[in-house]
Amino acid sequence: MSNTIRSLSPELAKKAHDELGEVPERIDEDIETLRTWIAKQPHLTAREDAQFLVAFLRGCKYSLEKSKLKLDNFYAMRGAVPELYKNRFVGEKQLSILETGCLLRLPQPLEPDGPRIHISRYGQYDSKKYSIAEVIQVNTMLGEIQIREDDNAMISGFVEIIDMKGIGTGHLFQFDAVLVKKLAVLGDKAYPYRPKGFHFVNAPSSAEKFMSIAKSLMSEKIRKRFHIHSKLESLYKYVPKECLPAEYGGSNGTVQDVVNTWRTKLISYKDFFEEEVSYGTNEKLRRGQPVNAESLFGIEGSFRKLDID
Repeated sequence: MSNTIRSLSPELAKKAHDELGEVPERIDEDIETLRTWIAKQPHLTAREDAQFLVAFLRGCKYSLEKSKLKLDNFYAMRGAVPELYKNRFVGEKQLSILETGCLLRLPQPLEPDGPRIHISRYGQYDSKKYSIAEVIQVNTMLGEIQIREDDNAMISGFVEIIDMKGIGTGHLFQFDAVLVKKLAVLGDKAYPYRPKGFHFVNAPSSAEKFMSIAKSLMSEKIRKRFHIHSKLESLYKYVPKECLPAEYGGSNGTVQDVVNTWRTKLISYKDFFEEEVSYGTNEKLRRGQPVNAESLFGIEGSFRKLDID
């Protein structure tokens, strides 16, 4: 199996070296170590291509032990959170959700070696037609495409802007604390991403109650990354205006451009997501404690300690 990975721009290569401890000469050896480890796990069927594995190494700052754990959890989550992974195919429903423009990954990052900018606009989808779990399922699909294609996101992380415009009681009703908790664990223990900040804009006062619940589940480090903006002007301090789409007063594409780009991309991954069904964990074969919904989400105390590098 080949060890070729995409070469990085000089700016990103420097950042990967300085912040993640990436040593290009050692990457091959680390990838092989992960492959050898995967081969020895009777319960785990994982993808082993180099670009995929290097994303976990980068997301774990080249700690092999953390990379193994995250990779294992990445696949174990499929059984533990079936509401996000069941029937996860590129079909009409997934494309329709994407076409509402509720999940945006902008073309230009914050700066050449900077984080990717995401905008989530949950008020854009029809809550009578789709559930939040279906929307987040599409989000996980976009995230897996980023693991393979987006060096800025994997090295510098991402900044998430949550635009609450248009969010109604139907949407809020779908956000239950259990799902929020599951997503927090997924982000913390299974995904090789590095969130750099969450910015809420156009927030109605009712959303602040939800925010306080969410904040209580986070570590201090994460709490500092959450910001609520009553006006777009205060967001510009963190995400300059020109980095936003035209609809937000910037020049980073239009919402429709972003939707079109990702629609094409998602369709091109149709076979990929059909193959994904064959990857995962068989907890009956795991040595030691099974990793399931109970072990991941059942113990209240563990949610107090969520932390992300």
